[in-house]
Amino acid sequence: MNSKVFETLEYEKIKQKINKYLTTKSGTDELRQMMPSSDKIEISKLLDETDDGFKIIRLNLAMPIPRINDITSFMKRLRIDGILSSTELSKIKVLLSSVNDLTRFFSNLKDDKVEFNYLYRIIDSFQLMPSIAQNLSSSIDDSGKILDDASSELRAVRRQIKALEGSIRSKMNGTIKHQANKLSESIITIRDGRFVVPVKAEYKQSFGGIVHDQSASGQTLYMEPANVVESNNDLRRYQITQKQEERKVLFRLSNMIRPYENEIVNNFKILGHLDLINAKAMYARDLKATKPVISTDCYVNLKKARHPLIDQNKVVANDITLGRKYKTVIITGPNTGGKTITLKTLGLLQLMGQSGIFIPSAEESNIAIFDDIFADIGDDQSIEQNLSTFSSHMDNIVNILHAITDKSLVLLDELGAGTDPNEGAALAMSILDYIGSIDSTVMSTTHYPELKAYAYNRPSTINASMEFNIETLAPTYHLLMGIPGQSNGLNIAERLGINERIINEARSLTSQDSQDLNNMIVELTNQTKKAREDYEFIHNQLIESEKLHQELSEKLSKFYNQRDNLVRKAKEDANEIALSAKRKADDIIKDLHEKQSNLGQASFKENELINAQGQLNSLTYDINLKNNKVLKKEKAKHDFHKGDDVVVKSYGQRGVLISKSSKDEWIVQMGILKMKINVSDLEIVKDDDSKSKSRYTRVKRTKSSGISTQLDLRGHRYDDAMQEVDRYLDAAILAGYPSVTIIHGKGTGALRKGVNKLLSKDRRVKNYSYSPANAGGDGSTVVTF
Repeated sequence: MNSKVFETLEYEKIKQKINKYLTTKSGTDELRQMMPSSDKIEISKLLDETDDGFKIIRLNLAMPIPRINDITSFMKRLRIDGILSSTELSKIKVLLSSVNDLTRFFSNLKDDKVEFNYLYRIIDSFQLMPSIAQNLSSSIDDSGKILDDASSELRAVRRQIKALEGSIRSKMNGTIKHQANKLSESIITIRDGRFVVPVKAEYKQSFGGIVHDQSASGQTLYMEPANVVESNNDLRRYQITQKQEERKVLFRLSNMIRPYENEIVNNFKILGHLDLINAKAMYARDLKATKPVISTDCYVNLKKARHPLIDQNKVVANDITLGRKYKTVIITGPNTGGKTITLKTLGLLQLMGQSGIFIPSAEESNIAIFDDIFADIGDDQSIEQNLSTFSSHMDNIVNILHAITDKSLVLLDELGAGTDPNEGAALAMSILDYIGSIDSTVMSTTHYPELKAYAYNRPSTINASMEFNIETLAPTYHLLMGIPGQSNGLNIAERLGINERIINEARSLTSQDSQDLNNMIVELTNQTKKAREDYEFIHNQLIESEKLHQELSEKLSKFYNQRDNLVRKAKEDANEIALSAKRKADDIIKDLHEKQSNLGQASFKENELINAQGQLNSLTYDINLKNNKVLKKEKAKHDFHKGDDVVVKSYGQRGVLISKSSKDEWIVQMGILKMKINVSDLEIVKDDDSKSKSRYTRVKRTKSSGISTQLDLRGHRYDDAMQEVDRYLDAAILAGYPSVTIIHGKGTGALRKGVNKLLSKDRRVKNYSYSPANAGGDGSTVVTF
């Protein structure tokens, strides 16, 4: 792209914002060379890489990229058998260590099933050198100091130096102690690599030793005591040996990495690329920017677009759309309304998106792929070239018109300004017509009212304006698509206090068409403003609703999961309980069958039937009462009285309270039996307690020897007869009878209908029919279980 547009749209300032997040020299170099691309594949790759970096930030993680200066300058010396310094080698060590750290970092992310578009491939392009990294780490620290472990010889000579330094200091401390009056200060210092003490000049001869330096005043001499001269000589020899050993270490390490020069430099560039990806992602996070969608047909749809260089707490977001229904947008309106900022926002966001940088706009915003972006914005008056503002603009536009294609974006600010209004307007329309014939995408600002009508009459062209608040006499900076800018000069003048007579005369001089057009624009502006406010309100409501829906969906999903788990657990528990109950029921039924088989030898006894019924009822748990301690407590407090009808819960039988035998026990009459029952096993039965009547039954015997296979209901009232049938069926089933006969008579047929209705609803009844004609006909019913 042309370099002028970068300066006009302040593209370099975006780079400076990103540069603050960089930590490597190679990342800085890559940023400096970064340019917008016009290749869709390249743009998609760059945006996906930034998205990868942004995903790491969303995971609250950070790529372990250290601060590394340039290594390429000194790496070139390896080609000519040069030896690197310890500081230079330490930079290579940090580089290789960071490569290992990054490899481990992304290996852990891969184990956690985190997916990336490109980062794994970039990491795989690193050249790992674990042995070289380990060797460097054991030889040099991060500050560039050669470690004792670099070689055994170096370790030995340093140990000797340390011991000798300790011996020298000990001797000199003795000298200081005995000749303190001859010293300026009681300290040990170093001159020319030898240990000395500051001696007063008048004691030079009596102190004894070698002078190595003196103070500026000459009053102090730095002397090496005679008793340490030989030790200092030995120390000097060891220090020379140390330097030789250190040089051997540097030579060895340089030779070790020499064959891997290209791989190390390539690692450095890859690290810089990762650094730039991370910097773009961090900039996107702080700017609250989003990944744009790429359009290949020059379609731009920026939602809530903000200029990235304006304070994000103050900038006004605007929707900017062009490229499909219309390729030319003409923005009219007063100065300082935001027209120029809108042009720059469009152009700069396009440059950012085509560079792989996220843009400050709402999600799913579209950017186009332009082969070039041209901008004529601002005052380009040139004193050196003796060009006026108009001439300068025309010179720039000439260059633009020669270079544009159908894939170009053209931004023109105040087109045709700086000359006669009539000529300027005509020239502006002609220029726009020419650009339209090339099919370039263009956004232009102007003050000329003629261009408002031009936008209405030209295909693929639309008016736009910047909203202006008449009440406050201030712009709102909102872009209004489809509405030309209104003329507010007279209104502003009137509100500022210009004489009403002057205002009225000015309006009389304005054509009626202009006034009607302005009134229409005012009405459209008000309607658009209200529509935007309504949209924003509904949009916010929609966002809140979506959040609530998402929250409810998550809770509902959680509820279903918990419910399914509880149901599954309940079924498992129920299966276990049912299996246990089946075994107990089988035992009870087996016992009853044995009693039935012995019917000819010994009849059933009432207490045996009651016990059997009680055992069957005990297989059912009263969940509400069992789990509800309050109900238990309330029922336990029930006030029982003599003569009360009760149900003995453990037996499932009804009875009558005869007398109280103790504090917690009553004697209960059940049939012909009297038993002591604990009050916790009793439940009062009211006359209207149909639930208890249907749940608990008592077997009525016609004679103590057993149950008759016939039940005679003649002479019974209807309600009593129906209860009698229900109890009789229970007793007959317990007795194991395959069939019984119910005598209901003919009469009015009410008892017969009631019996048939009851039998039709009883699941225990297999079938039923009237008795044969010679056995009573329809006066009785035979029931088969």
